[in-house]
Amino acid sequence: MASRPDPPRDPRLAAVTALRRPPVRQATVVRSDHAHTFHTFIATIGAWWPVRPFSAGDDQVRDVTVEPQLGGRMYESWADGTTVEWGRLQVWEPPHRFVVTWTFTPAPTEVELTFTSLGPGLTRVAVEHRGWEQLTEGELAADCAMPGGYSSGGYTHGWTHILACLAAAITEMPAPSFGSPDGMLTDPSSRRQ
Repeated sequence: MASRPDPPRDPRLAAVTALRRPPVRQATVVRSDHAHTFHTFIATIGAWWPVRPFSAGDDQVRDVTVEPQLGGRMYESWADGTTVEWGRLQVWEPPHRFVVTWTFTPAPTEVELTFTSLGPGLTRVAVEHRGWEQLTEGELAADCAMPGGYSSGGYTHGWTHILACLAAAITEMPAPSFGSPDGMLTDPSSRRQ
């Protein structure tokens, strides 16, 4: 039996690009002004971040750090001195916003956090985790810290949990009475022991 020739290709179809995968978006509202909320996220992250399961080292993690500057690292430190980088700050606008590359995905993605004042003592914290186009279908379906990965909502559930931990920390940590001109506070007692 003779084979048929392939039908002519429509040149318009050659320019089709992959569909954009929507970002993961989550938000919470906390009873705190936006500067204190931003500070709590950055300066005390080692005290409230849920390292189990949201880290490389789980129980080995002794601290989580964000270097508060453009290009600064976000990383975890282990008891044995090991450090594992999570990403680098691409945008640094304290106390309103920062963007960090996220290297816990098979290909780097990007996380943006915004801190918006809703009134005196009330702040909306929003996260947008984007860049999923970098991952294959298999990588999107693979488990992350939560089952199901991107495809089944694992990242959505993960960010919901992380923001809930931040909200709880803000409730538990009183607003500090000291600071620096850039709005960043340094309180060494806030770190994980």
